[in-house]
Amino acid sequence: MSAEIICVGTEMLLGDILNSNAQYLAQQLAQLGIPHYYQTVVGDNIDRLKQVIEIATQRAQILIFTGGLGPTPDDLTCETIADFLVLL
Repeated sequence: MSAEIICVGTEMLLGDILNSNAQYLAQQLAQLGIPHYYQTVVGDNIDRLKQVIEIATQRAQILIFTGGLGPTPDDLTCETIADFLVLL
């Protein structure tokens, strides 16, 4: 079993904020003995996020999402994950 960390936010791609969540999550996964081989950063875009989820489900059994969960209009993570899961 392996995990993948998926970080959502255009701010990270632009370098406006440091992706400290991925660092913390990677450390926690290591302590739990859960390997993870990929960390993906994707901007606030539904189509690209769906592509990332599709790829991640092929290579990991645990997907951990961070970012894109707030109340602003560009925070589409929950909606996109829900749409993806309905299709399964």
